[in-house]
Amino acid sequence: MIKKRLLLALPILMALGGGAAAQKSVVGRYNVEGRTPDGGAYSGTVEVVPTGDTLRVTWVIDGQRYLGTGIGDDAFITVSYRSGNDTGLVLLVNENGVWSGIWTYAGGTRLGQERWVRR
Repeated sequence: MIKKRLLLALPILMALGGGAAAQKSVVGRYNVEGRTPDGGAYSGTVEVVPTGDTLRVTWVIDGQRYLGTGIGDDAFITVSYRSGNDTGLVLLVNENGVWSGIWTYAGGTRLGQERWVRR
């Protein structure tokens, strides 16, 4: 169900652009948990900081740092990220203050899942 909602939201998200609305609702620190496209579980932290019309997103998972740039609004955000040779894309929806969604590596053919809960 969430995959369908996220895929339907992508055109809306792209039309909305980003800016202050996303910064007000998503800025902060979160505990993150997820599943890789291969089904492995992971957890860590994520911090979201405003940077003009965009967001700087920093994950720390198993001691590895992933840096991303996000755009969106108070309902949806998308983040492009990089760590070493890993790059990818995350799409999250705000469900009562908890951000959850899907992600994949660049060139990927399967989706992972991720959930952010404010600390």
